[in-house]
Amino acid sequence: MANAFHFSIGRKFIQAVSGAFLVIFLLLHVTINFFSVIDTFTGKFGVVAADDKLFSAGDGLFKLGCDFMSTPVISIMVPILALGFLVHIFYGCYLTWLNVKARGGVKRYETGSKAAADSWSAKNMFVLGIVVLGLLFFHLSHFWAKMQLPELFGIGNYEDNPYLLLMTTFSKWWLLVIYLIWFAAIWLHLCHGFWSMFQTVGWNNQVWMKRLKVIGIVFATVICLAFAAVAVNAFYQATLI
Repeated sequence: MANAFHFSIGRKFIQAVSGAFLVIFLLLHVTINFFSVIDTFTGKFGVVAADDKLFSAGDGLFKLGCDFMSTPVISIMVPILALGFLVHIFYGCYLTWLNVKARGGVKRYETGSKAAADSWSAKNMFVLGIVVLGLLFFHLSHFWAKMQLPELFGIGNYEDNPYLLLMTTFSKWWLLVIYLIWFAAIWLHLCHGFWSMFQTVGWNNQVWMKRLKVIGIVFATVICLAFAAVAVNAFYQATLI
């Protein structure tokens, strides 16, 4: 019985640590992408997107951010973070399958918290994870497949200008709506996952739980609003062409 208990805790710990990779990955990703919004306020977005010479010269924060992502340190770090992200997703599916097998119904991975059990997002973490995962592949087909994939493996047509790629992608209103739904699913997933991650590693006293839940909501809101701002701004920029 003790071995089963420790094995269960170990499974949760893996999920919590891989969730931390997701948090770091999102922070890095949203920071670089939000530079495109800043470029709009400084008048750089449309100018750099339309002028190959300025773009090639590295003008614009978003361009500089994309160049930074190509540096050796980041090039090594991003795949590691992405791998942790994938481990989190697929291990979450595995934990859900174990619960379905053990409990005879689709429920999220075990929790000892009554508050967690009463949370809608907690009860539907698997469903939210599937939505996030499905739209992740949708997202990769728009950006990673047109920038990193051609550069790494020579597959497909390489898009060098991220400003143009943002505008091309979000010029379609229905794509914008799908992405906003995706950001909402990420928000719900993060709101629960953030504090649950700390609970798993031992920060589960009542004082810290209340604080971490508030911090988690603030963190998830800032991240997802920033992503939404990038998408809406790109849609707006596309209407100006």
